Amino acid sequence: MKFSPLNQRRLANFRANRRGYVSFWIFLVLFLVTLFAEVIANDRPLVAHVDGKWFFPVLTEYAESDVVETGLPVTADWADPDFARDVAEKGGTVIWPLIPFSHASVVRDLGTPAPSPPSDRNWLGTDDQARDVLARVIYGFRISVLFGFTLTIFASVIGIAAGAVQGYYGGTTDLLFQRFIEIWSGMPQLFLLIILASVIEPSFWTLLLFLLAFSWMGLVGVVRAEFLRGRNLDYVRAARALGVRDATLMFRHILPNAMVATLTFLPFTLSGSVTVLASLDFLGFGLPPGSPSLGELLAQGKNNLQAPWLAFTGFAVLGGVLTLLIFVGEAVRDAFDPRKLPGGAR
Repeated sequence: MKFSPLNQRRLANFRANRRGYVSFWIFLVLFLVTLFAEVIANDRPLVAHVDGKWFFPVLTEYAESDVVETGLPVTADWADPDFARDVAEKGGTVIWPLIPFSHASVVRDLGTPAPSPPSDRNWLGTDDQARDVLARVIYGFRISVLFGFTLTIFASVIGIAAGAVQGYYGGTTDLLFQRFIEIWSGMPQLFLLIILASVIEPSFWTLLLFLLAFSWMGLVGVVRAEFLRGRNLDYVRAARALGVRDATLMFRHILPNAMVATLTFLPFTLSGSVTVLASLDFLGFGLPPGSPSLGELLAQGKNNLQAPWLAFTGFAVLGGVLTLLIFVGEAVRDAFDPRKLPGGAR
């Protein structure tokens, strides 16, 4: 794929920021790995071969009677000692994931009361409900990043569209829109969320819609300023005089210039979205109880000071994610800085 000279210069500047470039690849690898969390951490085997038949428990559920003839017509619990013995008697072969626990799995036969410290069986220990911390971190990282990506994308689309309309038309449209934003941004979001949580049980999508109602205002100011400047440029006036439609002028001629400033804000917007979800989970107004969450892990660390591995793990994971995103944001900012020459020199 061949890039234009401008994009080649931006890519060179992005690579020149070694800290941001390395952070980008580290974050990308972590995200891609956690996308397959069910293959890495699961309380069901990946593959099983029993009595000449192949089973894929990680993909579908089987009844015990489907696997062994003496089994009961109930969902097979592959970690159950009795069922495992029946499978072994049939000469079955079972391949387990690297971490044989899911985010909701209760670890049996703990040597100490939960929360238990790290061990060879549970690398990061267990929480106060005897669930494997590492498995919950993997699933929690995935849901936090996916939530942040989704919120950032939708908020950016709405914010860019709103800022474009304000800046392009100006006048009364801009004035009324600015007054609306001032009023809307002054709404007490936490109080509204508490009221919402008392009416319905928050879920991934309800939280997303609620936060989206306020998050779109972050990019309006930047896009609005770019459109206020761009609408008075000569080529825009010439295109308007030739009869080019407003929508074409806004999104084909002015928006590409506004996207430069917008893209530099996206990594910071993403980190803010991840922080918001973790904060709500920490306060108890986030995802439903039992959901894997970095904020819920921090709350457990606060409530179980005798188990410092909970707080240390939550802080290290959340702090590491935010640090990587900030470093990537700095590299993106350098990439779109027109004063920087290829290689990072000014």
